[in-house]
Amino acid sequence: MQKLFSFGFWNTIAGTILRNRIVFIALIIGVSGFLMSQWKYIGFSYTEANLLPDKHPMNLEYQSFLEKFGDEGNIIVIATQDSALFTPKKFKEWAQLSDTLRQFSEIKNVIDLTNLQNLKKKTNPKRFQFQNILNDSNYTAKGLTTFKTFVFDSLPFYEGLVYNSKTQTIQTAVYLEDSIVNTKARKDFVLKDFMPLIEGFSEQTSIKVHVSGMPYVRTLNAQNIVDEIKWFVLAALLVTSFIFYFFFRSFRATFISMLTVIIGVIWAFGFIGLMRYEITVLTAIIPPLIIVIGIPNCIFLINKYQHEIKRHGNQAKSLQRVIAKIGNATLMTNVTTASGFATFIFTQSELLKEFGVVASINIVSIFLLSLLIIPIIYSYMAPPKDKHLKHLGKKWIEGFVNWIENMVRHRRITIYFTAVGIMMLSFIGIYFIKVSGSLLEDMPQKADFIKDVRFFEKEFNGIMPLEFLIDTKRENGVSKLSTLKRINRLGQALEEFPELSKSLSVVNIAKYAKQAFYNGKPKYYQLPTRQEQNFMLPYFKNFKSNGKLNAYVDSTGQFARLTVFMKDVGTDRMEQIEAQILPKIKKIFPEERYEVSMTGKALTFQKGTNYLVKNLVVSLSLAVLLIALFMAWMFRSFRMILISLIPNILPLLMTAGMMGFLNIPIKPSTILVFSIAFGISVDDTIHFLAKYRQELKARNWKIKRSVYPALRETTVSMFYTSIVLYFGFSVFMISSFGGTVALGGLVSATLLFAMLSNLLLLPSLLLSLERSIANKQTLKEPQINVIESEED
Repeated sequence: MQKLFSFGFWNTIAGTILRNRIVFIALIIGVSGFLMSQWKYIGFSYTEANLLPDKHPMNLEYQSFLEKFGDEGNIIVIATQDSALFTPKKFKEWAQLSDTLRQFSEIKNVIDLTNLQNLKKKTNPKRFQFQNILNDSNYTAKGLTTFKTFVFDSLPFYEGLVYNSKTQTIQTAVYLEDSIVNTKARKDFVLKDFMPLIEGFSEQTSIKVHVSGMPYVRTLNAQNIVDEIKWFVLAALLVTSFIFYFFFRSFRATFISMLTVIIGVIWAFGFIGLMRYEITVLTAIIPPLIIVIGIPNCIFLINKYQHEIKRHGNQAKSLQRVIAKIGNATLMTNVTTASGFATFIFTQSELLKEFGVVASINIVSIFLLSLLIIPIIYSYMAPPKDKHLKHLGKKWIEGFVNWIENMVRHRRITIYFTAVGIMMLSFIGIYFIKVSGSLLEDMPQKADFIKDVRFFEKEFNGIMPLEFLIDTKRENGVSKLSTLKRINRLGQALEEFPELSKSLSVVNIAKYAKQAFYNGKPKYYQLPTRQEQNFMLPYFKNFKSNGKLNAYVDSTGQFARLTVFMKDVGTDRMEQIEAQILPKIKKIFPEERYEVSMTGKALTFQKGTNYLVKNLVVSLSLAVLLIALFMAWMFRSFRMILISLIPNILPLLMTAGMMGFLNIPIKPSTILVFSIAFGISVDDTIHFLAKYRQELKARNWKIKRSVYPALRETTVSMFYTSIVLYFGFSVFMISSFGGTVALGGLVSATLLFAMLSNLLLLPSLLLSLERSIANKQTLKEPQINVIESEED
């Protein structure tokens, strides 16, 4: 391993690259072509992110529920508040919309006003039977008025399902076939058939239609992610190329850098396809992330090349030194950055594992591409002209360098007090950080489909199903009156929460049956007594529920399902609701006779958020440990570990404090901030220490005489790369996803502060601890030689 970091080894690498330019060009083209051929295998996520491990108890409970009752997220709802709906013309148009929807093979069932069925008691033979309420004679002004009055006043079974009697809102429930809910067919149906139909209907009839439901929301959200990828990539290219040109004032340097990162993006998509991964809200940010991380590699390599050309004018020697010296240090910085991302691989979340694998592989790939493409292309070009080297002596850069040096020389106490003050403020801010597991919070809040979600939350208390699976532990246990009463009590307990809708269960059908038994009188919409149940038993034996009963009771009669729809509440409120519900469940359902579990995709997602927070601590701790081990191996000094870690941990504390003060919660999107920022900010530390060690060897191991030259030379490159990273990550703030916006803003701010921390605090610590670290073991005989000075 020591050989890997020796100057002689990198001299050999440089010679190999420059002598075999054609071979490496062909290799890059060949690999790029192969990876482009893998694009066709890129998948797209058609379900919510599963943040929990497959074997987690919550996931197992959810899978058990799906096996018995199918996917709970298969309903698309359509609603209107049009006051003229119950006029013949508009009612016929609404009926025609429902009839058109029923014709699609992707739709299993449509429940709406136009096909409402009333439960009737028949005497010969004794049975309950559903009958259509509407017929052609009802499609008159008088008939529709009578129909509306009957539905609203006499059919409480459909309250909250088909209508809201308080606001006169009418809702149509569209049930998708289970086989397409989590497939590409759902996306094709929603985007190509369903949405054009609804939009066309609204335009032709002037009826304002609200549409929602998890399949619909998931489809539009996934499409937004796909649409944003190209804008992220384009914006990242434009911003970084503009800044790059501003610094270097060279079209060819800009072109070479852009070519390098574009190939890196091609490889990024290729690796995603090669591994058969899906585009998720996390993997979608990898291509622009590669651009942002790749440009600093280009800056260091090109900046060194131009410095060497300006120094002696020998192009061959300059290219050799670029590879040998900067390649060495850049390898370490990219490895540490990749390590920061690779820590996600050790979590139990498949979502984070995939992100960690693809990100770490592509960071190493962009390093290799930079190391190969830049020297090879420059080797075919004429050396840079004087006008291309003018930026190396810009006065404003020189002014910034002088300010940094002056602060370190004369204002170290100010630097320390500032660092301590920031740390104390950060701890205060951390106290206010919240965890959010909201399923909809990261979605584009200004999008029409989110506005419709809020509409349904107001009218029907939400669209996200919260499920309760009730195991009676015996066959046909659900039909027992005692069980029905317990389910009813649970439903009544849930109605106490304003965030939850009216419950749907077999109890609703039992109540409806009693109402039918008493000839449809609404006051009898209640559970039957034991005596009434005996009277009704003959009617139940011949009862055909048209699938309504099967939705809430499994085929064995052992398991029952109770469904409520919930508003988009955060983790804190959901935990409060859960904490209040669970004791009531235990009280209503004795554990020796029943087993009741809360489940549903929304609840699973929120549990996953808490799980991710725990994994954040693990992955970040692992990243810090890896860097610490690397520094220990590099310098063989515990003091140097502390000196190198402090300037990088302080920016993370500042970021956490900012999140608390700005009310930005910890959630799946913002959870990446810390690992990304730490992995990248450590690069500045390594670049500074690499140059610092070189100066130590040249200046007879005198710390004070070594710190300042190292500081002056690295400040320019660190400033350039930090500015590129700052504006590069700021690109994410154009996103319509709140979490991505927060990610971009927080990482940008963290990296900018990390630059100042490494330029001010790191050299200050080296100087202040000069006596305690100035010994042969610490500095003269490191495990590896980061950069050795070479003979001309």
